[in-house]
Amino acid sequence: MSARPLKLGTRRSPLAMAQAEEARDRLLAAHPGLAVEIVPVTASGDKIQDRPLAEIGGKALWTKELDQWLHGGEIDLAVHSAKDVETLRPAWLTIAAVLEREDVRDVLVGAESIRALPRGAVVGTSAPRRAAQLLHARPDCRVMSFRGNVATRLAKLAAGEADATLLARAGLNRLGQQGTGHPLAAEDWLPAPGQGAIAIECRADDAPTRALLSAIDHPPSHAALLAERALLAALGGNCHSPIAALTSEEGGELALRAALFSPDGAERVDGRVRFAPGDPAGPAALAADLLARAPEAVRVHFAGPPQD
Repeated sequence: MSARPLKLGTRRSPLAMAQAEEARDRLLAAHPGLAVEIVPVTASGDKIQDRPLAEIGGKALWTKELDQWLHGGEIDLAVHSAKDVETLRPAWLTIAAVLEREDVRDVLVGAESIRALPRGAVVGTSAPRRAAQLLHARPDCRVMSFRGNVATRLAKLAAGEADATLLARAGLNRLGQQGTGHPLAAEDWLPAPGQGAIAIECRADDAPTRALLSAIDHPPSHAALLAERALLAALGGNCHSPIAALTSEEGGELALRAALFSPDGAERVDGRVRFAPGDPAGPAALAADLLARAPEAVRVHFAGPPQD
């Protein structure tokens, strides 16, 4: 073991800290005697709360400070909510471990179901996927932008700024709020790609840290995450692109289901594919099929696969 503590970087938000502590605890359980120091950073995305993420730089606002610290050697690894990690990452970084995936579902807070929302209800969310999925199911509802951590969004709801809001079940579970909200069946209300998964990155050339992290990697969760990220890469989406996806294991293969929406929820196209774990051709084929069938109102928000 290294003589100095392994430095684990994380955002400072309560949820990010809980995820960092889970990663540290798993590392300590796998490697008795290892010292792990949590190093928190205030991410740009946590500093700017008054505008939608897509307007101020997208997912990079969650990762850029940690990327800089990793690149400079101030930390050895960084813990992220997988759904917040940009699809295209620097070549010097690698996702060395994915912890076992938590509950992937969204929960609705403020009503028992989407159907039970009162007519014309105001729903707080800043996620294009949640907004489009809601408006597709309930075009009579209105979406209000909600930014901030879980506590901030729940406080806004309690203050009457909206009738309901949508949160990730995984985040609530990790914060000890298992009883909050009403879960939405993932079969009917698809989650975000990577939702519920914790991704741990380190420098690709850091063999000792990669070896330590391999002991806490959960291969089925890792394979599912890579499949959903391969789909995102082939679609060429961005923070404005409403996409929902979920991977499940079926008889040794992966089954990936995805849906693309227009931002106003009026248009939807969905599809499904089965493929071997680790094969990016399956997600790429699904992306091509979805884009080929998508109406222009959906397709305009996706650039397609990166060009060589």
